[in-house]
Parts: sequence; C-alpha cells; structure tokens
Amino acid sequence: MGDDRIAISWDAARASNRENWEDRVPLHEEAYAISDLDEPDHVSAVIRTDLDALAAFLPGGTVAGLDVCHLQCHIGTDTLSLARAGARVTGVDFSPAALTSAAGLAKRLDLKATWVETDVLDARAAVTGDFDLVYTSIGTINWFPDLDRWASQIAGLLRPGGTFYIRDGHPVLYALDEHAEGLRFRFPYFSTGHAQVWDEESTYAGEGTVEHSRTYQWAHPLSDIINSLLGAGLQLLRVNEGTTLPWKFSPRMVQVPGGFAWPEAERGLVPCTYTIIARKP
Repeated sequence: MGDDRIAISWDAARASNRENWEDRVPLHEEAYAISDLDEPDHVSAVIRTDLDALAAFLPGGTVAGLDVCHLQCHIGTDTLSLARAGARVTGVDFSPAALTSAAGLAKRLDLKATWVETDVLDARAAVTGDFDLVYTSIGTINWFPDLDRWASQIAGLLRPGGTFYIRDGHPVLYALDEHAEGLRFRFPYFSTGHAQVWDEESTYAGEGTVEHSRTYQWAHPLSDIINSLLGAGLQLLRVNEGTTLPWKFSPRMVQVPGGFAWPEAERGLVPCTYTIIARKP
C-alpha cells in the first residue's frame, strides 16, 4: 500500500503505529548487531556519522559532558552510543517494549541513561530538565502529522544556546516508488493533510515479520520541516543533503562505504538524506 491516503485521528494512527513498533523490538534486537556494543569502545555507525557532522557546532567538538535528549530512541543502541561518547543521555520513545529493551541493554553495558515513555509530541511535559543537545536521526518525522507541535517540543527541551540535530530520509526519496525499475515518483512530496497507509509485515531490519502490519505516515516537504523549526524560534546553522542511507530503501540500491546508495549512474539525481543543525538563541 502506501498510495492510499486517508483522514485518520492522531490517536487511532498512533495506536496502530505503536502496536507495529512494539512488534519490531525482538526483530531489531536480532538485526541491530547489539553484541557489537559489548566492545567497550564501540559506537554505532549512525552515531559516528552524526557526531562527525555535529563536531563543528559543539563545545570542544564533542558531546562529552553534555545533557542530550534522544527523541524516538527505539531500543537504545544509538542513545547508549551517545552515552559511550560521554554524554548524559535521556532516551524518549512511545514503545514500552523498546524502552524495556533499552534499559536492559544499558544495564548489561553498565551505562547510565534515563528512559521516558511518551509521544514526542508531548515530550516537553513528560521529560524532566532541559538539554544542551536534542538529537533525532533516521526514520522519524514521517510518523507525525503536526510538525509545528513537533518543533515546539524541541524548542521547549533545549536550554538557551542548545543545539538541535536531525538526519533523516529525504522527502524526495520517500516520494519514489522503491520497487520501480528506475527512479519513478509514486507518492506525494508535499503535505496533503492525509495519512499514507502502509501494510507491510516486514521491517527495514531483520528477517522476521510483525503481527500488526498497518502503519500510518505523513509526507512533509523539506520547506515545511525547516519552517517548523524557524517558527519555533530556532536558528538554522546548517542544512546538508546526502546520497547515502544507513538502510536499503530500494532493492536496486548498492552497498557503499557508510551504507547504501543508488547505482552510480543515478547517484547524483536524487537526494537520499537531509541533515539540519539548529540552535536555540
């Protein structure tokens, strides 16, 4: 599915999405190579990439000693990689099973972290304290219909001078038909006010299937993402676009250093990711 667009309440969409993400937890515990974190210096590939991008915008070029809030932390592998890099971390997610998994992993690795179960759209009310860095990365805001509310939570969580970071799949990428023989658009790039309905038993990682396969997602053009952050009072520091993904979006993608990309002849035609770094005055 995916090209079926419907009007659905946030509560109903959220409930269906949470069931799906609860089902993903055991699959992702297998697929995420969690055992790599048993190596005392191991940091996830996602965090290595993002720390490199953030370095020029952080005091001393590092998250060491900073209070970091990781929104949509899932099972905590990236959150705990931030902790391993020296941050004091708080992970936020709406899935109880994911947070249970994350807490168990933190205990096993003897890493300190605070875990908060809440929707990101209610994060400011649920999370104690404020932060030097609010971080979110890969597969995030397409789950929300209301970017203004999303951005207001981020601004509320940041202390003055604090930094926001997001790296995510590019809206142009999400408008493509991943199963087409070439680069062909199938889904809306611009917001329509309606959810896209997906019914898929598999996930982006692992070989198993989920029992609750229906999810609801929303398209957001890059302009809406940027304008929501500006509207919340944040100042843009940097916007980048990239050609490499940390997951295989399409069967036609090929493995390259750092992840997956379109075949070389198409690589310069379509952005795969965007990165935004912003600051609270």
